[in-house]
Amino acid sequence: MMLKLRFLSLFFVLSTGLGWAQKALPNPLILANGKRVQNAKQWHKERRPELLRMFTSEMYGQAPPRPKEMQFEVFDVDKNALNGKATRKQIAVYFNGKADGPRMDLLMYIPNHLQRPAPAILGLNFWGNHAVHPDPAIRITTSWMESGKGNPYVKLSCVTDHRATEACRGVNAAQWPLDTIIARGYALITAYREDIASDDPKTGFQKGIHPIYPDYQGRTDNFGTIAAWAWALSRAMDYVVTDKAIDAKRVAVFGWSRLGKAALWAGATDERFAMVISNESGAGGAKLFHRGVGENIRRLCTVFPHWYAASFKKYMDRDTLLPFDQHQVISLVAPRPVYIASAVDDKGADPQGEFAAAKAAESVYLFLGKTGLPAQTIPPLNQSVQGQIGYHIREGGHDVTLYDWKQYLNFADKHFN
Repeated sequence: MMLKLRFLSLFFVLSTGLGWAQKALPNPLILANGKRVQNAKQWHKERRPELLRMFTSEMYGQAPPRPKEMQFEVFDVDKNALNGKATRKQIAVYFNGKADGPRMDLLMYIPNHLQRPAPAILGLNFWGNHAVHPDPAIRITTSWMESGKGNPYVKLSCVTDHRATEACRGVNAAQWPLDTIIARGYALITAYREDIASDDPKTGFQKGIHPIYPDYQGRTDNFGTIAAWAWALSRAMDYVVTDKAIDAKRVAVFGWSRLGKAALWAGATDERFAMVISNESGAGGAKLFHRGVGENIRRLCTVFPHWYAASFKKYMDRDTLLPFDQHQVISLVAPRPVYIASAVDDKGADPQGEFAAAKAAESVYLFLGKTGLPAQTIPPLNQSVQGQIGYHIREGGHDVTLYDWKQYLNFADKHFN
């Protein structure tokens, strides 16, 4: 009986006004020993590290520290890019310090009209740096690329033998409104996901950074592709702090879909990111598993077995019984601002579950003296609500639109002054 009572003490009740009431969620403010967090110091020194250890061992996996041998090479600088509106930089990040080792190319556009270091938005892209803008000077990736078949964002004809061609330039520009971002006074920093880790389940961990860390493989807490992408975002931040053109204290980490999962974990694990923006990240990102709605753990671990640690597989078919959930990952961002966004037709991502997770993380923000999410129920379509936690649900499906970006830039304005 005492064990049962202690187990129940680890949970609290959440009602979202979405027809999903009286659902129990693990309380982020209750320590593993059953005691409640008493103050901000205890949150930062005890509970936050405790949650990080749990999610690392049970879900995302243990990633390596910053490589001592890592080197940066700035191989392109154009101070008159975008018709003089921006400075373009391209930086090769040699993860093991070797030119023939795994390499990530960073693409940066920095607004020229600012008289001070620029705040920045940093995120990974799906189809290569060359795809975010038709600028002919962007180096085309040589990394593996999906064929694009059935994907509305990439023209099938531009990918040959799983390699990008000149025809791929700018094919994904609609999701990266560079002119708008630059005009609003923000730098954009991006890198291609496949430079870092393979998203092909047939490849496993044979490409990218995983082969240089053989000791991490074969473990139940091996770091998967989501954690590898998050790790690379931190490696990009390692460069950013050295670049005087960027205000390293005002960098938001951004991601959409599976890359939104990575952005959220990067923001949780690396407090140098001043803001986190997770766009339609769904299961394993911002949505709650406990609702039992949308994409589930079984699908994540079978269709995408490379995404998470091997230890996560034991939770298949136990979504509603998890001893943890994604609102606790969001709470790891606190007290820094975080924005969660959904789309009404993106059923797999479970918009109600994304909102509910954001709302459930609010308790930590309030505990730390910040505002939370200023809405008790999911807001109407195309209406952004913004406190220290921001949220919107827009019309349409799984995508990143100009509407989304405008809300993120408004949120950044609000918190970056």
